[in-house]
Amino acid sequence: MSNLLSDRIKNMSTSATLAMAAKARELRTQGKDIIGLSLGEPDFNIPEFIKDAAKKAIDENYSSYSPVDGYADLKQAISNKFKRDNNLDYGLSQIVVSTGAKQSLANVAMVIINKGDEVILPAPYWVSYSDIVKLAEGVPVEVPTSIETDFKMTPEQLEASITTRTKMIWFSSPCNPSGSVYNKEELEGIARILKKYPEILVVSDEIYEHINFRGKHESIATIDGMYDRTITVNGVSKAFAMTGWRIGYIGAPEWIAKACTKFQGQITSGANAIAQRATIEALNAPVSKIKFMIDEFHKRRDLLLQLLGEINGFNLNIPEGAFYVFPDISSFFGKTLNGFTINNASDFALYLLENANVATVTGEAFGNPNCIRISYAASEDELREAVKRIKAVV
Repeated sequence: MSNLLSDRIKNMSTSATLAMAAKARELRTQGKDIIGLSLGEPDFNIPEFIKDAAKKAIDENYSSYSPVDGYADLKQAISNKFKRDNNLDYGLSQIVVSTGAKQSLANVAMVIINKGDEVILPAPYWVSYSDIVKLAEGVPVEVPTSIETDFKMTPEQLEASITTRTKMIWFSSPCNPSGSVYNKEELEGIARILKKYPEILVVSDEIYEHINFRGKHESIATIDGMYDRTITVNGVSKAFAMTGWRIGYIGAPEWIAKACTKFQGQITSGANAIAQRATIEALNAPVSKIKFMIDEFHKRRDLLLQLLGEINGFNLNIPEGAFYVFPDISSFFGKTLNGFTINNASDFALYLLENANVATVTGEAFGNPNCIRISYAASEDELREAVKRIKAVV
């Protein structure tokens, strides 16, 4: 009966990160000792003050439908956070709370993109961008970058990719999967090009903003001329270790926020009530409350770079944010290891899973066929053991 499925779902890719995580779980059930470095999920417990807020919300009977676009006091906390952390002024009518930042992105795509509209994606990009754009009947336009430029798109590359059909540009900083962070000068260079094309909108995915090892986070919406055409996307999954609570949000021009609310009202309505109440406490807290996690990620990054740097064939740069390294492993292409021929990054990731019992993700899923993504959201002991296993099989 699968022939009755829609072309839409048949043409959609399976999330490579979730697929690898599922494969790793399957192998664990078979008794294999798999070290999972594939998921973008912090391994810390949620801070106690956030848990307490959720318990209080249960006791206060927050069990009814929430407003489609989020509780007013949560939206006020988000507005305050935007001003405090990003120097951005978003009123409550410009903010929409959704069931995770992934839904925030899907909302934006569905209310902005028409069939055939082009969306520029600096590659590598987060695994779901391309399929979300395609679901909205848009056309993803990949702009390839390389490890030599720290996987950042140049203004010249941006301008060369713009056509009369370009509707949007989507990017993340800090970037998943590369960990790259655009500084203010680099964002100004992008903005300089976009000012020539005032009809192009920008989606700035800033979900990893606090996991930033270079200093101050920069938002493109703060640059002169960019505020009224930028949708700033964020959430609490990464910095607050609240992946399962599913709270994301946008700050955007009011006309876009209203359209997202209208769309969300027909799809999911308001996000989880208890999670929203807990998110108020998370966002109202000073960043110092989560600094211990950021410091730990920084230590793990340095450790992982040191260990991987001892393996011939791993070409590395220094990611400045998020919790991933994105090594270029193309030197292994065409080689046969333990009877397994490596033709591409997908082969290499599968080889590591089957021979080293280490789960990573192919860079092909992120628009870069020469790399793999390794998450260091794992303990130091796990990282040491994982690299030891990788070194042994390559």
